[in-house]
Amino acid sequence: MRIAIAGAGNVGRAIARELLENGHQVLLIDRDPKALKMESVPAAEWLLADACEITSLDLAKLDGCQVLVAATGDDKVNLVASLLGKTEYGVPRVVARVNHPKNEWMFDSSWGVDVAVSTPRIISALVEEAVSVGDVVRLFSFRKGEANLVEITLPDTAKCCGRTVGEIELPEDASLAAIVRDGRVIAPQEHDVFAAGDELLFVASAKAEDQLKACFIGA
Repeated sequence: MRIAIAGAGNVGRAIARELLENGHQVLLIDRDPKALKMESVPAAEWLLADACEITSLDLAKLDGCQVLVAATGDDKVNLVASLLGKTEYGVPRVVARVNHPKNEWMFDSSWGVDVAVSTPRIISALVEEAVSVGDVVRLFSFRKGEANLVEITLPDTAKCCGRTVGEIELPEDASLAAIVRDGRVIAPQEHDVFAAGDELLFVASAKAEDQLKACFIGA
């Protein structure tokens, strides 16, 4: 898969290394000559250009990329690059970095963004997940489908404890994706029995999130 990354700073280069290790082709784009540290990611392609300009994206052959990652430290640049990638070049998957939480509301399909990654939100979600038992914690949002990855850690008093997966009726627009138990990830089967301490991972709409706690924890 060919992937273009707008922004060759620490974040962009780290993403590039991971993707290259997984066998993908990676192009790093940055308008700052000081950011082109080619020796740091020698296997990547590099382009000195402005990701907000059509001529630059033409040079990048963005229409041949399956993914665009807008990973600069400037939210305005990430939004414009995402919009151009989606509308002008038809990139199937656009992932954008959100630097400032106050701008997160703009990173949606109207700006060509399929997935918005907000570091502050992820960190706060992980903190909540680590300390919250019996609450619904949103870990990640899939903007395009208006769905979220959410987690519930079952307390001793959870009403689903001792019952099987097949016995629990899930809310509409919610799916149980995995059960994490004693460090193991279990693909849920109808006969699996819920136990205190289980971490349940769901893909659910915002509306369904409100109903999950009632289904699994109780009032």
